[in-house]
Amino acid sequence: MQATDHLHEHDHHHHDHANDHLQAWLKTGLLFGLGLYFLYNIVSGNLANYINARFGWLSYLAAALFLLLAASSAYDLFRQRKHHDHDHEHDHDHSHGTISWAGLAIIAVPLVLGTLIPSRPLGADAVGGNISVSAVTGSGNWSAFTSNPLEWNVLDWLRAFNNSEDVATFNGQQADIIGFVYKEPTFGENRFMVARFTISCCVADSSAIGLPVSWQGVDTLPQDTWVRVQGTFEVGDFQGDTVPILQATSVEVVPQPEHPYLYP
Repeated sequence: MQATDHLHEHDHHHHDHANDHLQAWLKTGLLFGLGLYFLYNIVSGNLANYINARFGWLSYLAAALFLLLAASSAYDLFRQRKHHDHDHEHDHDHSHGTISWAGLAIIAVPLVLGTLIPSRPLGADAVGGNISVSAVTGSGNWSAFTSNPLEWNVLDWLRAFNNSEDVATFNGQQADIIGFVYKEPTFGENRFMVARFTISCCVADSSAIGLPVSWQGVDTLPQDTWVRVQGTFEVGDFQGDTVPILQATSVEVVPQPEHPYLYP
């Protein structure tokens, strides 16, 4: 009877050891996978689709940390396997520093989602009708107002409008802006918005902003198309607000910018 109990205990202990060993290897693989995923986003330029460029160093740090942890875990596993060859009992008593199955699942989620979902910046589908033509968060980039207005982006223009006592002073002002096309039926005939997303840290705190544009060929512009709009401002009514509306003289389809977001 004692022999049977001992055999059962041995089998149970062996099962636990095999389970811990599998979890340790899965943990190591996930850590390597996360490190390589961060490296891929850095090398491919996809990192700009997720975070503010000035926080890119955090991704370099994360990639290095994950790879170092994975290398350390792999080294520990090989070392313990070597000890197992010399002392079977010692290996059974040694902990692999495993993570529970629930913990492994949590670690795997960002890796799986990042791999399966194509990397692309936020666009018209993410606006959801919540787009600002006036209020802009963050401190003003006052240096922009001393530069050439033809070099201003959507964010610069909205800040200029917000800090003006009378937006009518912008009548006749020329502009040259790049953004993606955002259209809604409520905009009115021959109207769309040239839009961008701003992010302070990452896409989780993103906000859509845009400038109203009047253009006869709006029906030829697919939603979410990146365009370069040139024209002059004229104050008018847009969805019940009196705002400068860009009267386009040229709308040219352009490639998506390397950095699609604007940073307050």
